[in-house]
Amino acid sequence: MNDNKFLLNTPKLKKENQLISLVEHQTKFNLNNCEFSIYETHKTAFDVKLHFETIAFTAMLRGKKHMKLENKTGYFDYFPGESMLVAPGETMVIDFPEADETPAQCISLSLNPDFIEDSLNYLNYTLPKVDETSQWHIQLDEYFLFNNKPLAMATNNIMRIAMDDNSQKDVMADFALKELLIRLMQTQARSMVEKNIAKNKSRIGFAVDYIRKNLHQKLSIDSIAKLAYVSKSNFFKMFKDELGTSPNDFILQERINKAKELLAGHNSIKETAYQTGFSDTNYFTRVFKQLVGITPKSYQNKVVLFE
Repeated sequence: MNDNKFLLNTPKLKKENQLISLVEHQTKFNLNNCEFSIYETHKTAFDVKLHFETIAFTAMLRGKKHMKLENKTGYFDYFPGESMLVAPGETMVIDFPEADETPAQCISLSLNPDFIEDSLNYLNYTLPKVDETSQWHIQLDEYFLFNNKPLAMATNNIMRIAMDDNSQKDVMADFALKELLIRLMQTQARSMVEKNIAKNKSRIGFAVDYIRKNLHQKLSIDSIAKLAYVSKSNFFKMFKDELGTSPNDFILQERINKAKELLAGHNSIKETAYQTGFSDTNYFTRVFKQLVGITPKSYQNKVVLFE
């Protein structure tokens, strides 16, 4: 389980007497360039099919689904804090094994393909990527995502606009959808980087690989930029565009992610700090608590408890 994923806002569940169906009851909100739906299931059910004609972004809000994409995957569990991109013409095949006790709630955004194409063309023309081998595009194969904070905030924003009674909602939704597309692409890029899919295929892949191999020592942005054959200013732009974060913040988060691995492996706090590039244990503890929410010692105790 990923303990860094962000949960979305959860609209109130409907009472059962308000539901047309106890399985995947749909509340629909139509906007100019997308159809936003909230689905609720209050009854255990199996082999429920949900089909999308256009590209769709879905996210879990409550409960659990055990599901597969008919043309793509075997069965997997789908939980709150997780999102999925569904290709045009794809069908979800869903089980709801726990809905009697814990109702399931999710959302979907079926997106206008012309709006997506226009938005991507605009980005590629006005905000081209630093790496000439890379363009703004949606990866249909990178479909399963853990919500990071920017993606969760963008999703919550489009949910709020869609459900609001506002005469300007279509205009606001178009701006919100463009942000959602950017955050989605950045989350996909981050996910691919984490899986080393981008390794050695791009400047960002090289930079990330270099950072990960050298977390134990001091890292210079100037030096990494030179190794990636890009100016310092473009190096910062590359990280912001591709991953939605700065190089410094990325390095710090990678140090903490590595620290969590080491702590789970029963390394001492002092040794963990040293191996992740922190010369001061007290500073390491402060940064760890700031990013994780608990101290390294508390995190280690928590991991041991669940072993």
